[in-house]
Amino acid sequence: MHKFDFENQTAVITGGAQGFGLDIAKRFLESRCNVFIWDIDENILKKTIDEIKNPNLNYHVVDVSKYAEVEKFVGEITSKNNIDILINNAGITGPTDPLWKYDVEMWNKIVQINLMGTFNCCRAIVPNMIKNNYGRIVNVASVAGKDGNANASAYSSGKAGAIGLTKALGKELADKDIAVNAVTPAGAKTRILDQMSKEHVQRMLSKVPRGRFLEIHEFTSLVCWLSSQENTFSTAAVFDISGGRSTY
Repeated sequence: MHKFDFENQTAVITGGAQGFGLDIAKRFLESRCNVFIWDIDENILKKTIDEIKNPNLNYHVVDVSKYAEVEKFVGEITSKNNIDILINNAGITGPTDPLWKYDVEMWNKIVQINLMGTFNCCRAIVPNMIKNNYGRIVNVASVAGKDGNANASAYSSGKAGAIGLTKALGKELADKDIAVNAVTPAGAKTRILDQMSKEHVQRMLSKVPRGRFLEIHEFTSLVCWLSSQENTFSTAAVFDISGGRSTY
């Protein structure tokens, strides 16, 4: 496994108490990074902190869809440290229903978390990165944002928006040592699959030429490189990790 060096750097990982976010946090900690995991579930956050027992791991209970909360905790962190890395990983899939039957409030909630949550965190953290002329931002999108998944219009729309945000922000910051990229994973063995019907999960799997779901450690390796100082050129880009499902 490739070794990265994040010593003396601080990272914020949203949705960091489980799944992709937690695995990224563990890898960052192994690489000597100071890590803040944000999640809306305080019980899971506390359990994670107790299990890992690393002095460089910190947590905040944050609803990323609420800008005031995001701004508050960014202020707390930057009063002591710069934020060098932002991983926008928080997201929900929601129910699997056709658009004309989709619950309006749930549709709005999914887009608020998946798209507005990404915007809120970038909006609050980017000024600190500009001040220090350094930063690495990775927005976790999805192949659903590229291809569109039937019966997942809210999730597909939110992730498509995150891809568009990545391209715009990456270009806005291209004259600085700040890289903004998106990753578009196919389905992976995380708890997010529990939110979907078995039929929907099987339909997702059938589209992957590799014939299996993404392993979490495979995803983490890509995110680590994009978050590192080794990534000196790629920005405003979308990195596919879909087992051959998306080829553009």
